[in-house]
Amino acid sequence: MSSSENFDYFVVFAEMRTGSNFLEANLNAYDGLSCHGEAFNPHFIGYPNRSDLLGVSQSMRETDPARLIDVIKSEPSVLGGFRYFHDHDPRVLDLMLEDPRCAKIILTRNPLDSYVSRKIAQATGQWKLTNVKRRKEAKAEFDPTEFAFHVTALQEFQVTLLNRLQSSGQTAFYIAYEDLQNLGVMNGLARWLGVTQQLEALDETLKPQNPAPVLSKVSNPEMVQQALMSMDSFNLTRTPNFEPRRGPAVPSYVAGRQVPMLYLPIRGGPEAEVVQWMATVEKSEPDQLPTGMNQKQLREWKRSHAGFRSFTVLRHPLARAHAVFCRRILSTGESSYGPIRNTLRRQFKLDLPADGPGAGYSQSRHREAFVGFLTFLKANLAGQTSVRVDPEWASQSQILAGFAEVGSPDLVLRETELATELPALARRLGAQSTAPVPQTVPDMPYGLEAIYDAELEKLAASVYQRDYLAFGFEAWKP
Repeated sequence: MSSSENFDYFVVFAEMRTGSNFLEANLNAYDGLSCHGEAFNPHFIGYPNRSDLLGVSQSMRETDPARLIDVIKSEPSVLGGFRYFHDHDPRVLDLMLEDPRCAKIILTRNPLDSYVSRKIAQATGQWKLTNVKRRKEAKAEFDPTEFAFHVTALQEFQVTLLNRLQSSGQTAFYIAYEDLQNLGVMNGLARWLGVTQQLEALDETLKPQNPAPVLSKVSNPEMVQQALMSMDSFNLTRTPNFEPRRGPAVPSYVAGRQVPMLYLPIRGGPEAEVVQWMATVEKSEPDQLPTGMNQKQLREWKRSHAGFRSFTVLRHPLARAHAVFCRRILSTGESSYGPIRNTLRRQFKLDLPADGPGAGYSQSRHREAFVGFLTFLKANLAGQTSVRVDPEWASQSQILAGFAEVGSPDLVLRETELATELPALARRLGAQSTAPVPQTVPDMPYGLEAIYDAELEKLAASVYQRDYLAFGFEAWKP
């Protein structure tokens, strides 16, 4: 097995039209390095029209992709590697990113330049240029939608690489398209890989194909400028997300026995009402419905209930926050969060009655306390408090993202739609009879309608920006 002091093999993370062919040509100019093209391109192995790579056929690679990495690592006398694009075999990505003995080279290029270069190559059929006299010319037609997808794919992959390397304590050698013509940078890369040989000149076989300014290479430059003006290059409008990631919470799922329906509850919503409705449809009691499953049991239920439909229910963020406040924070009963309640009274100065709301607890005091709770939630969801982000007030979009780990729900319903949507779902699934959805238990001691105004709506929208944006919530209506 050949390896350098620090690495057993290397990967060049790149994309089409970023100069990866030129980089590979120069890496192969070093006696101690051997780059094997796009080893994990799903459509060929290494290079087009090749039947194998180092004795590993494409079918062998499909069956066992790790085998090809092992063969490349075992090359005698050289440090082997390959180029990897974001749409290559995903099965090897974790193998590479989790292996500190894999040297990561990350090649980047301005996405507009790479997009236009690709469009020209598609139009001319010329993907490499070795003789300038044979250069073919064409102008690219800029497609704003296609370009947006291009940029998003590149950014998402780059963020994945960055985060995975950060979390594993690894570093990569970053090289920009413009650095490829720099002999010093290329020799520095070789030294980083553990090769002492230094080149005296770069490979001149491959020529830049389209060296002109980018706007002169497109047939509709005005559309390029318009599209770039509308792009948020610095992500200024992004809603920051500091909430902890949430798992799928499979034990909370509630399933039907006869009717193949699966409820994925979002805490703080109308859980009890939905479960009661399911039990009525099933002609049973709520505690008789399958729940508390682990992932293995969930898979078994799904296999035994072909044609099942899963669903979840969204509640308006303001109504959800108020319901949680009344039940968990204001109340001192068994369902209250005593320690958090005490912290909110002591540290966040919420005016909460020590023994719970009594006869002297006014509507105005209730509103003031609820405003204090929303203010706390804003800090809590932004990661600015030591109090846990409880599932009952976590962003609903974050909870849905957790569901996706084992399967997103088929239906995402609004609480206001349940009276029509749930009976319709039961009928589609062959229920013998349907039932009305129970009315939501009123918040006590005051309902939201008693204190609601535009100021509360504005505050809730600032707390739950992601949910308002993701689900299109409008102002709450009684």
